[in-house]
Order: sequence, then structure tokens, then C-alpha cells
Amino acid sequence: MFRFFQQKNKLICIKRGVIISKAISSSLSPLFPSSSSSSPSAPFKSNLTTTILSCKSPDRALHIFNSALKRPNPIQILQLYPAIIHVLTSAKWYIKARCLMKDLIETLRKTHEPRRACSSVFNALNQLQSPKFSPSVFGVLIIALSEMGLVEEAYGVYRKMAELPQIQACNALLDAFFKRGRLDSMCEVYGDMVSRGVSPSVVTYGILIDAWCGQGDIVKARLFLDEMIEKKIEPTVVIYTTLIRGLCSESKILEAENMFRTMQEAGVVPNLYTYNTLMDGYCKLENIEKIFDLYHEMLSNNLQPNVVTFGIITDALCKVGELVAARNCFVHMVKFGVIPNLFVYTCLIDGSCKTGSLCAAMDMYAEMEKIGISPDIFTYGVLIKGYCDLGRVDEAHGLLRKMIEAGACINSVVYNTLIDGYCKVGGMEKALEVCTQMGEKGLGPNVITFSTLIDGYCKAGNMEAAMGLHTEMVIKGLEPDVVAYTALIDGHFKDGNMKAAFWLYKEMTDAGLTPNVFTLTCLIDGLCKDGRINDAINLFLGKIKIKAGPARTKMDQVDNRYSLPNNVTYATLIHDLCKDGRVFKASKFFSDMRCNGLKPDLLTYTFMIEGHSVAKNVIDVMILYADMIKMGIMPNAIIYQILAMSYRQIGDHGSAHRGYKDVLI
Repeated sequence: MFRFFQQKNKLICIKRGVIISKAISSSLSPLFPSSSSSSPSAPFKSNLTTTILSCKSPDRALHIFNSALKRPNPIQILQLYPAIIHVLTSAKWYIKARCLMKDLIETLRKTHEPRRACSSVFNALNQLQSPKFSPSVFGVLIIALSEMGLVEEAYGVYRKMAELPQIQACNALLDAFFKRGRLDSMCEVYGDMVSRGVSPSVVTYGILIDAWCGQGDIVKARLFLDEMIEKKIEPTVVIYTTLIRGLCSESKILEAENMFRTMQEAGVVPNLYTYNTLMDGYCKLENIEKIFDLYHEMLSNNLQPNVVTFGIITDALCKVGELVAARNCFVHMVKFGVIPNLFVYTCLIDGSCKTGSLCAAMDMYAEMEKIGISPDIFTYGVLIKGYCDLGRVDEAHGLLRKMIEAGACINSVVYNTLIDGYCKVGGMEKALEVCTQMGEKGLGPNVITFSTLIDGYCKAGNMEAAMGLHTEMVIKGLEPDVVAYTALIDGHFKDGNMKAAFWLYKEMTDAGLTPNVFTLTCLIDGLCKDGRINDAINLFLGKIKIKAGPARTKMDQVDNRYSLPNNVTYATLIHDLCKDGRVFKASKFFSDMRCNGLKPDLLTYTFMIEGHSVAKNVIDVMILYADMIKMGIMPNAIIYQILAMSYRQIGDHGSAHRGYKDVLI
């Protein structure tokens, strides 16, 4: 009895489990020639084929096949593959069958394009007439093609099948689409298999959850978790760990912690990878306490930490400046029998550089090379940045030359770091030289390169050169970023060119760029310098934005579009208010700093004390002085001088004398 169905204009029929596709082009040249016919779909009637198919055991059939491989007739050998693959699949020797399937496809791909080779393999498998015919062979073909990266060919086999293959083959196809980022095709296959009655397995759900976590769609991933629980399919430690990793990558650490506890309550025991994943999430938040809590919990569960575990702990300690503890961790891991890898060494080198211990960093670098660990581009970048941060840019440049001579592949990040280092010390000519060297290595300047150079020229007061670079990057098709615009706005304000600054601000917002807190600070300072303090206050409060008009900037009401003000923003506004004699208004913003979780620094206290001193508010000067001492901030010479003057104003000459002595000290 025949069963027909229509699928994408391809007529397919099934008889006794044999799938016969009428869609194969008759114009194909025979990839499996036989003595009876030149057609690629002709039956194989060689004696060896018959012998293999008649074997009572797959082991015996495989022995005959392997013996045939030693014969000099490659055409006849190719004819044997479909037979042996059917025999092995029928006996459930799936792994060996898959290996031979890959071997056959690779052999045919040497002389034919993949689609044609796969189509002929499908035909050859499909037309075998024997009691050993196994429909599961097409599932093996799908898995083999998926693992070989021939996803379209695997999908082609899937579409030709009237009845879907086993779930393992469906999962292989889903996984192949996922790994190539083709989630639409993955969802299409999943929807098709479910609609045709194939029940998803725990592996299926693992693939789907991993795919959506990778896309940052945790909501959809959790829906699949809920679905599998509803279907009484128990999530594995791999699935829970995947979700924890997804939540951590989205900085949803509390939800990740809850998921971790949920899996434990469900009786699923976390493995080392689970602990490492959650610890890494806390590392990104620099939560050392939680990291060590998890580390000790892991040890109590008899899990042995690996190099990844120690790498996470070392990285976290270095990030918070606990370099001594990080080095102790390094010593501990060696005693534990864990060999440090490049990541651990790079973390320690980075930590040493950030604390100004370049000698320690170079010692660690030398030790790393001594034991045969080669530095990568990140290690080089960390070292160069360490030298640049200390103003030792020429030494950083020398290190770069040594790296190039040693054959290191330097990327634009390292070059940009060196350019930034020269810009910060005012070495603009050398910065341009590095930029030229960068181009000679085939690395054209990018947005970061231009932004760095523009910022350097603005800080050097060379606005003509800065604007020239701005024009050049636009000509090259590079869109200036918020860093470049902020540098230009600040530079024009400091140069007294208010109109140019506001026009650049308009150009930036028209380009769809959102001003950041540094832009906000520059604008506030510029407005104050332009005598428009009320506008600066309103801008600070997030009530307005600036639009450049033909004659003068105008102010329009809009919602707050800025990041929260930082210490510099507050200090800028407080300084300009005090300078304008509006010290009590400045006091209000000073109080707001603490309400918003910001701690006033020495500069802010200096502005406030100076403002109250000019206004002859002696009591307020004394209160602020006492407050800063309480906050652990040591006064500078200006504050001691103001304090001495304030004591003189109230007739306390003894305290005034002590104040002047403190200034001299």
C-alpha cells in the first residue's frame, strides 16, 4: 500500500519503509557507478554488497568491509558504504555508522559540490533493497551532516522524510542551526517536529534554552524551563547552569542566585561549572564576600577547584585592589596542584600595573614566559596601559617595538592605548607617529583613534587641529562618538567659543547620540561661563536641553535624558554658584550630593568653604571644616588659610595663629 503526500512541490512515496524521492535530478552523473547501470540510482548488485547484507552479525559485516578497503578498486568500495551503513544502523551501531557516513561524504566532496554529493548519498541509501534496510539511516545521515557543518544539506534530508527521524537527529539539526545563529530556522524545525508529534527531550530543551540565553532573551528561556517541568521532564544541571550563566551575563545576579538555590531545592546538585559560573557573575560585580562564600560551599561539597575557579578569585581580588590577597591566592593554587594559566598571570600583571607596581608586573611577565606560557594581545595591552598610566609612555612604546620584533600580532586596541598615553602627556606629534605606524601595519585609525587624538588636541588648546580631525573622520565615513563631541564641546567652551560649542552639541543630538555625564558637566560649566547660571541649574535638574539657533541658543522643555550627575558635575555647579555669590543655592546642591549617594571630595569642600568665607559666613566655614575632618578628608593649604582668616574675623587670634602655622606645615 502506498502513502502519498505533497511537500514543497516534491512528490514523495513510502513503501515498506523505503523512501523514494522523485525530486532528484536525472541529470546527475553517477557518483556510485555499478556494473548494471550508469544511473546514480541504480541498485548495487556486487557480490561484496550481497555478502555484507547477508552477514548474521554486524561485526562480521564490518570485517568484510574493512578487508575490502585494502583492495585496489575504489569504485567498488564506494558501492559498499550504503550496505554497511544500513547493516550497522539496523544493529544500532550508530556511532560507527555515523563515522562511515562522514567518511563517504568527505570522499565524494573531494570531487563534487556538497549538495550533489549529499543528494547522491541519500539516493544510494534510499534505494537499497534488503531486509537489512533501516529507516534510521536517514537520521544518522542528518546527524553526520549537522556535525560536518553541512546544515542546509541536513535540512534537505529532513524535508525529504515523510516520517521524522528519531529525536537525536532532530536535536542535531536544532543544535546546528543554533550554533550558526540561525534561530529562525531552529524555531521552524522545532515547531514542525512538535506539530508532527515528536516529543522534545531534555537535550532539545537544553539546546533551546542555551539558544535564547545566548540571545539575552532570558524570559523565553525560562518559558522553556517551565514547559519542561510542566511535562514532567526534569531539568539537568547543564540546563540550570545555562540559565544561571544567561542571568549573570545580563547582570541579574539575584535571579541567578535564586535559580542556583532552586536547582538545589529540586535535588539537582551543582557541579564545578555551576559554581564557577555564579562566582564569575559576582566577580563582575566585585562582590568578594559572595565569591568566597561560594568557594567554601564548593569545597564542602567535595568539588575540587580548577584553574578557572582560581582565575575568577584572582581576577576579583585584583579588581578591588587586593593585590596581596591575589598573590596569596596564586601561591595557594600552586600548592593545591593547579597550574596557573595565561588568564591568571594576566590578571596579576593587570593588578600590579593598576597599583603602580610595574616591577612586580614585569617579574610576573618574566616568570610566565619562563614556564613556557606565551603572552597574548591582552597581556601586551595590560603592560602597555600600565606604563602609559604612570606617564612612562616612551617605555611603553619601546615595549611595543619589542613585541613587534618578537612577532606579536598587535591590534588597534594596543595602538590606541599608546596613542592615548602620548595624548595625556601632551605628546601629540608622537601620538600621530604611532597612528602612522598603525596604518603601516594595515590597521586604519578607527573612531576610538580619532576621538583620542581629538581629545588630546582639545586639551592642548589646539582647536584648529581638533576640528580638522573631526572633519577628516567624517570624510572617511566614520561617525564621531559622544567622546569626540564632548571633547570638542569642552575645548570650544574653554577657548571662549560658545557658539561653536552649542552648534556641536546640536550636531551630536541630531545624530542621535545621547549626552553622557561628562557632556552634561561640560555644558553646565560652559553655560556658567556664559553667565547663564539659571540655564545651567535647569540643565542640571534635567528639565531642558539646548538647541542652537542662528543668533543664540534657546532652551526647550524636555524629559531628563542624561546620566546621573557625578562628583565633578556637582563640583562644577557648586564652584560657579559660589563664584556668582549664590552660596546658599550651592549649599543646597552640596546637601543633594549626599542624598544621591555621592561623597563630597576635597575640591568640593574647598569651593564651599571659600564661598562661605567670601560671604563672611564664618559659622558655616567652621561647620564645613569640622564636617570634612569627620569625613576623613585632610584640609589643604587654601582651607587652612581661609580658616585662619575666619578665626581672625571673630577675634580668635590664637586659633588664627595655629591656622597659619598649619599652612606653613
